[in-house]
Amino acid sequence: MNEEMQKKMRKVGIEMNLCMGITLSFFLSLVGTLSSGHFTVPSWLMSFAISTVISIIIGLLVPMNKVMNAVDRKAGLQPGSLPARFLDSLISDLIYTPILTLCMVGLAYWNATRHGQPMPFLPVFLNSLLLTLAVGYVLIFIFQPLFMKAILKRNGINGAPQNQKH
Repeated sequence: MNEEMQKKMRKVGIEMNLCMGITLSFFLSLVGTLSSGHFTVPSWLMSFAISTVISIIIGLLVPMNKVMNAVDRKAGLQPGSLPARFLDSLISDLIYTPILTLCMVGLAYWNATRHGQPMPFLPVFLNSLLLTLAVGYVLIFIFQPLFMKAILKRNGINGAPQNQKH
């Protein structure tokens, strides 16, 4: 791959990170806040903002493209195929969702206990984790290819180059 294409693909990766980070944060913070039974717009906005920052940091630190390509290769899957999409969605979900859920439940725990309300951390975390893993998987499976197609088109790239996913 030439230098110009490498630059474009780095830009695509950054844009994918932003789009997926914002999308996951929006929906997972909404689901988490609604499922807590204590939904308020300010608490949801705080959760959304914090989880967006965390998800973007995860995306910058974890080379999702390399991880997914390596796992797809080990599993003998063709990149972009339906089985690879199922696996890639699971990989992304298992990387992002537990960290985001831990941070958001930790924030809720801190807020509750700071105001004198008892909150059993582990049961709340496990229940929230199960819910957000399911929701996150579906979101990733649906939005990742849609964003990728739009971002590649916006950057003048016709289809993903062989072995390139983000």
